[in-house]
Amino acid sequence: MQVPGSANSNMRRTLQTLFVFLSAVPASLAAAPGQPSSSTSVFSPASTPADSIFRLSLFVYLVTAVIFVVVGGLLVYAAVKFRRRRDDDGREPPQVYGSNQLELAWTVIPVLIVVVLFLTTARVIHEVQDARQPRNAIQVTVVGHQFWWEFQYTQYGFVTANELHVPVSDPKEPTPTFLTLLSADTDHAFWVPRLAGKTDLIPNHPNTMWIDPHQTGVYLGQCAQYCGTQHAKMLLRVYVQPRADFDRWVQAQQQPVAANLPAGSSEAEGRHVFETTACINCHAAKGTVANGRFGPDLTHLMSRDTIGAGAATNTPQNLRLWIADPDVFKPGSLMPAMNLTGPEFDRLNDYLLTLH
Repeated sequence: MQVPGSANSNMRRTLQTLFVFLSAVPASLAAAPGQPSSSTSVFSPASTPADSIFRLSLFVYLVTAVIFVVVGGLLVYAAVKFRRRRDDDGREPPQVYGSNQLELAWTVIPVLIVVVLFLTTARVIHEVQDARQPRNAIQVTVVGHQFWWEFQYTQYGFVTANELHVPVSDPKEPTPTFLTLLSADTDHAFWVPRLAGKTDLIPNHPNTMWIDPHQTGVYLGQCAQYCGTQHAKMLLRVYVQPRADFDRWVQAQQQPVAANLPAGSSEAEGRHVFETTACINCHAAKGTVANGRFGPDLTHLMSRDTIGAGAATNTPQNLRLWIADPDVFKPGSLMPAMNLTGPEFDRLNDYLLTLH
């Protein structure tokens, strides 16, 4: 049994919710361009490729909106003008055939619309995919793994994971970052909505893309191609920094791990545990015997904000949980629990905390 007035109250709540949502959207879109953030909105581009795609999408929306209004208007007009009237005798009205003007119009106009959309789309694809690489461009090789990202800065001689650092690009003197996209296992897709469109990583088929962010900040991305159990937690971050900060970050990443750990300390014993267990079969740490390639490079593990490709923040507590049982954060991550003894586990954790 419906309570009197409940339908009206539900309708009012629905309208209020819709009003709040519609009021919030313009405000968020207006604030985004001037406030670099981790927003994944495609409506606030912060890089040339993303801006080109955004402008193309607006043009397509405009064209389709006009089509919708015209077709919808004609349908409403026909429904109202030719509705059944009370004095209708039910006979079929006179049939008129063969309007060459109408047939020509509804043939030529759609063809012209398709041609215009095709040409504008082709122009944007050409601008994005065939852009020339300047001499000062940053080059990074991106390798997709189940389920994390490897970033190889070959021109600087180091490797990192999950968090991509690039310099901000001045429109007057662009410093774009060109990415070579590879896959180590199955199909992945690199997508940072505010910086560029989605590009697939396909085994044995290198792809390329580029970004040139115009605003500093942190931009979130995602693997946009289903790649297995933990596809949803194959996240990535792009840190856009002023050039001076980026150069300092590069210099820090080029350094090996600290070799002068105090003899007999928990950290030094933890390094021994690290170098004598199966950790080194998958992970690398510059300055140690570890040279694995199946898992992320750990040389500067603690300089990263997240672990597990964004599955958790990189805190000492979360790191302990991650080492003890990765399935706590990321079931099916392909990283096994090491099953170390209590003292070994503590020493290994103490050592990993020194990897800045």
